[in-house]
Formats: sequence, C-alpha cells, structure tokens
Amino acid sequence: MLLQELHEPIAEQHGVQLLLLRDDLAHPELPGNKWRKLKYNLRAARAQGHDTLLTFGGAFSNHIAAVATAGRLQGFQTIGLIRGEATLPLNPTLTQATADGMHLHYLDRTTYRGAREPEVLQELLRPYGNPYVLPEGGTNALALPGCAELITELTAQTDFAAVAVACGTGGTLAGLLTGLGGQRAAIGVSALKNGGFLRDEIHQLTQAAVGQRYANWELLTDYHLGGYAQFSAELLGFIQGFQARHGVLLDPLYTGKLLYALLDQIRQGRFARGSTVVAVHTGGQQGWAGFRQRFSPRSSWWPALG
Repeated sequence: MLLQELHEPIAEQHGVQLLLLRDDLAHPELPGNKWRKLKYNLRAARAQGHDTLLTFGGAFSNHIAAVATAGRLQGFQTIGLIRGEATLPLNPTLTQATADGMHLHYLDRTTYRGAREPEVLQELLRPYGNPYVLPEGGTNALALPGCAELITELTAQTDFAAVAVACGTGGTLAGLLTGLGGQRAAIGVSALKNGGFLRDEIHQLTQAAVGQRYANWELLTDYHLGGYAQFSAELLGFIQGFQARHGVLLDPLYTGKLLYALLDQIRQGRFARGSTVVAVHTGGQQGWAGFRQRFSPRSSWWPALG
C-alpha cells in the first residue's frame, strides 16, 4: 500500500496532513476498489460451483470492465447485461470487455430498471443457465469485507483522523465503515447529482454485513460538479492542475470529485490542525477513454493514456 503525501497549500495553511492512498496501484490489471469488491464474491462463486459471472452496467462502466478482466484472470466466463441499445463500433470500455472474453447483451432502459425485481431478474437469467450474479457496481454484502481490509492495511501504516472515498453505489464506503468499527471518521463524496439516497443504502449494507449501523460518517452531496458522467470544465481543470502538481491522474467520475471536495472542506476548516486525512484513490482511469470519446470537442486538454 502506497501513501503519497499531497503538499497542497490549502492543507498546509490549515495544518492538515493530506495523504493519498494509491489503491489504484494495488493490482496491475484490477486497480482500486473494484478488485476489493470482487474478491470475496469470486471466492463464493467458485465455492458454489459457478463457472460464469453475470453482471449489469452502463456502456462505460468501470464495473463491467473489472468483471470482464477478473473473469479472464480467474478463469470465469463473463456475461454483461448492458443498459441501452447496441452501438457500433463499440466504445473503448466495451471493446476491452469483449477482448477479455465478456459476452455482451443489451437491455432496453425500462427492462434494465426493473432488473432489481426478483421476478424480472429470474426471467432475465433464464437464457444463461446458472451464473453467479453480481449487482450493478458490484455492491453487495460480500463486497464489504474486501473494502474493510483497506482499513486494516492503512492503520498498520499510519494514524489518521478521517478517511474519505468517492461514492457511486456506497459499497466501498460501507466496507470502510465496517473496517473502522465506529472508530475515527469516514467521509463519502457522492458522484451523483441526487445522491442523498445513498445514506439509507449504506446503512442497509452495513446492517446486512455486520448487523450494525454506524454514526461516524457523513455523505457530502454537493460536489457532483454536474452529475454522474457529465462534463464539467471546472472539474476537468481541477484534475489537470492536480496532475501537474502531484503527478497523479484522477478520474472525472469519482476521484476528481473526491479531491475537489476534500480540499474545499479543508478550506472551510472542517479538520482540526494537526490532523491527518486520507483520501482513497480507487482507480477508474479506464473511464477516461470513453469520457474523451463523448466530450472531446468541449475541452482542449485530455490526459495522455497508456
């Protein structure tokens, strides 16, 4: 586990040590929280005798990309049920997923929205035999233990007052909360424009996983910067400046918003002088290729990839 100190003027003015946990470097092909969320699910799939993983996601989904890669690495067949209509040529995310062996099937948006209902899901699974089903984003009770291990690894290296992570489904934050066990503070930064519903989702996840609801955390919902997967010149400029200062590429869906929010919270005096705050870099750089494909004419700067 690599901890990188971020020498940001705002943090230094307020006497806050800001560390970046480089979980994006933890695995060469499955970086960040996606591998942590899949770890115990893959063990369960194998123990239950499944040879196929089936999951859901949008056409640019980090989770779809991660499941396809995990299947190749771990010897599972993979099926991706993709929201929306097939579009050719495939975007970079789906191109890589198919190269990793994933079979893609497309669902209209109405059917996709209904897939959480047991009877709809049962009907959707009928053509695919007996796959191990991973939910959209990979968030379920088995995702939490892998994320909780991050706290064990972190506390072995440093003392800290708070740990912060970006939130899409809330699974990573829920896992961190179980690892913290009510000690220290946790902060989630919603990547979604209307992300307040995640509070209940996170409580439900920790209750299901360890039988507890925690109070040592807060979800920030005002840093979506335009909404999930939407273009924001302000966010892109922040990411560009951050990379120039620290040599670290953030992504525009999650970690860019996380660091933007944390620096603003430090500026507002949220953290006591002398405290250490850890931001978790959860990866997601694969999403840049699709983001650039969608929004290229709207910016003169895009990161060099590969």
